[in-house]
Amino acid sequence: MAWNDVVMDTRWLTPDELNAWVRLAAVLELLPGVLESQLRRDADLGHFEYYVLAMLSEADQKTLRMTALAQMTNATLPRLSHVVQRLETRGFVERFPCPEDRRATNARLTDAGWEKVKDSAPGHVATAREYVIDALTPEQITQLSEITGAILTRLDPGGHFAARRT
Repeated sequence: MAWNDVVMDTRWLTPDELNAWVRLAAVLELLPGVLESQLRRDADLGHFEYYVLAMLSEADQKTLRMTALAQMTNATLPRLSHVVQRLETRGFVERFPCPEDRRATNARLTDAGWEKVKDSAPGHVATAREYVIDALTPEQITQLSEITGAILTRLDPGGHFAARRT
């Protein structure tokens, strides 16, 4: 295929679309570093470690099958297993065979893990407020929810990722 064919067949972004895309890409690059830095500094946790603890804290009996936790955090089982092992070493999580299916493994938030979540959440929420929520009007918050919902519908049509709350 010749370059001219590629150029002609491509649905290029309009200036407004390009502006929105570049700004979204910048947020996607910058925000994870801001969240990671705050959690490392204030809670001695990485963002993904915090997310795993937070998902367990919201689960029934603070327990999930590792496969469900992987799905909720959009992690591969090997990645999640590695992170949970680190959290186990620190006393925040414990793993045990699933009583309903001995082939499966459950992860449960320990009392120390629950305390870690409670201690870490205020700083994390303050950072989310400072860099995202408080920068927006209430109408923009609604729009952001609708926009991210529309994007998530494309990225996660089965609604497996925990971000699909409503």
